[in-house]
Amino acid sequence: MSKTLIAYFSVSGNTKALAGVLGTMMNADVFEIRPEVPYTEADVRYTNPLARCNREKIGRKDVAIAETVPNFEEYDMVYLGFPIWYYGAPNIIQTFCSSYDWTGKKVALFATSGGSDIGKTMEKLRPYFKGEPELVSARVFPAPDEIQNWAEEMK
Repeated sequence: MSKTLIAYFSVSGNTKALAGVLGTMMNADVFEIRPEVPYTEADVRYTNPLARCNREKIGRKDVAIAETVPNFEEYDMVYLGFPIWYYGAPNIIQTFCSSYDWTGKKVALFATSGGSDIGKTMEKLRPYFKGEPELVSARVFPAPDEIQNWAEEMK
């Protein structure tokens, strides 16, 4: 039997809302990717060159994750959600991807953004996946109601 996971990282709550809608529609397990050290509002103020998000991205730093997905090997399909930062996934997503064996899994990326598209995010993340999963889709969704049609297409 196929098992589905919705794994997401959210700071403002937008990606969390999408993950909740998707989890309900797909009857999937939902896992929040949380950093060991939570982000503050100042940490994600990208207009400040010294903000944590800028230092992490520019320094290509891994971001330690608070918890791991129990029984990750049991999932066949993983929807991976995050906000777009600097035209790509936040570094915590790279850390998440590097933490598991993705052999035999299908992966769909969903993202939120105030104005950026998904761009080359899928290609940029590919080296972080161990085991070469099948990357099946990548989309940006401005609002939770827009993810419903995509979820139907993905079933």
